[in-house]
Amino acid sequence: MKTFSPCIVIPIYNHKDAISATVAHLAVHGLPFFVVDDGSDEATQQVLAVLAQQYAGQLTLLRLPRNGGKGAAVMAGLRAARKAGYTHALQIDADGQHDATDVPRFIEAARAEPGAVILGRPVYDESGPKARLYGRYLTHVWVWIETLSLTIRDSMCGFRLYPLALACNLIDSVRLPTRMDFDIEILVRLYWRRAAFRSIPTRVTYATDGVSHFDVLWDNVRISRSHTRLVFGMLWRLPMLLAHKVMPRRSALADAPAKDNEQDWWRIAERGSHLGMSLLALSCKLFGRRFTALWLHPIVAYFLLTGRAAREASGNYFRHLGEAAPQDGTPRPGWLSAYRHMLAFAQSGFDKLAAWSGRVNNADVEFEDPSAFEALVASGKGALVIGAHLGNLEMTRALAAQGAYAKVTAVVYTEHARRFNSVLASANSEFARHLLEVRDFGPETAMMMQERVDAGELLVIVGDRVPAHEAGRTTEARFLGSTAPFAQGPYVLAHALGCPVYLFFCLKERDGYRLYFEPFAERIELPRRERAQHLAAWAQRYAVRLEHYCRKAPYQWFNFFDFWASPKRGANGRT
Repeated sequence: MKTFSPCIVIPIYNHKDAISATVAHLAVHGLPFFVVDDGSDEATQQVLAVLAQQYAGQLTLLRLPRNGGKGAAVMAGLRAARKAGYTHALQIDADGQHDATDVPRFIEAARAEPGAVILGRPVYDESGPKARLYGRYLTHVWVWIETLSLTIRDSMCGFRLYPLALACNLIDSVRLPTRMDFDIEILVRLYWRRAAFRSIPTRVTYATDGVSHFDVLWDNVRISRSHTRLVFGMLWRLPMLLAHKVMPRRSALADAPAKDNEQDWWRIAERGSHLGMSLLALSCKLFGRRFTALWLHPIVAYFLLTGRAAREASGNYFRHLGEAAPQDGTPRPGWLSAYRHMLAFAQSGFDKLAAWSGRVNNADVEFEDPSAFEALVASGKGALVIGAHLGNLEMTRALAAQGAYAKVTAVVYTEHARRFNSVLASANSEFARHLLEVRDFGPETAMMMQERVDAGELLVIVGDRVPAHEAGRTTEARFLGSTAPFAQGPYVLAHALGCPVYLFFCLKERDGYRLYFEPFAERIELPRRERAQHLAAWAQRYAVRLEHYCRKAPYQWFNFFDFWASPKRGANGRT
């Protein structure tokens, strides 16, 4: 991304008496500005020519041959600013009604979140015409309907700051209105494109002798026509807009400089919002699982189109799966396999929600061979159970909480899934009690877990991800034809606890979920002198079993990051 570089854009039409003061108040902030003359009369042109000389080097004057409307002038200014290399443009009216002292607040807000549109939220004094003020609220309501959101608090304030890449990509691809309805429509369409919005309260003053170019009749007609068009656009986009409710909007990270470690899974923010996930939970409760599951398809389609990193990680996984040992039925990398992969992931999350909501019963889940699990439960002993992001590890924990036939506690790294976990917690009060969040696997963690194992609990942990704070504590193993880093934590923890270790995988099949529970080690020993070799051997043994189940259910391994990448290897995991 380019270095943050803001400027100011001022559209003007026949405001010869106010423009000099407006420019003077803005010039003190030291920002370059583009003044766009929208076909003004000769008197205004003369004033602008003087200002261009007075502020030479800071003011760029653009002149449109004929009056095209405020929207046309703003779009011309935004395009010119982007062409000149600026990254952000602060739009402000020429008539002086906006408080120029608030410019630093807009700039700092944009600097803090470069991907967001920063909107002025007017604070009016007694000079504001009541009819105009009341009329604005009608437009605000329509905008809230068109976006299915209250995010855009005021859509008509001409004091706003745009990320230029975002705004110019829109105005170059969509025919926007060129008059007073421009300010409204560009915000709605930016919202549809998932821009983030932030609002800043700002004082607005109407001068008694001010010049307004708002045509009460025709501009209201244009605005009404624009709202009609936008409402139909909203209806056309309704499934996608509802899907947006489960995803975060663009944030500052969308335009932040790329970092060397941006592929690390723990640095990838959880895609989803608490509100959207809660809506799915509510729909499941009111309308049932079958109806609610239909919404997963448009949501997944959106993720497929916008989730480039996940899409590429999925393709990389299927490439390794096919190259390691080709066999009939192995999915080929591509859009279809990525869609099915992401759909299986969404269905897994949906089933977790259903399980914790009590909508999955024991008949929906069965063991392939229950003997090892039954013997362990009957013994009353605690154990460490190593699973993976394969299938649905959550199902047994939820059923255990409902049936109370085993004490099961998940040991998780929740830094990347707090919103989803909070929704599960709201679905069942038992959720948090069966969840143990950890940051690493140091001595304190081991002591805390020892108490649970001694009490006969089953601690469930995944072996195919690394905690955020243990990026270096990995050991390499062969997995799907290439070497990949596996966490040392599960084996170090098992050694410290001195308890039996089992492997557990839960795969979705046609008739429900099938559980695979198998002994892994009665006890894991890590002699000090041969510690590295023993860790590598245990990790390799785990990788072999994980590969077996990945081939058994290829669409159900949900590590949506480049599992094979490391600083010493390329993106495909080859040295």
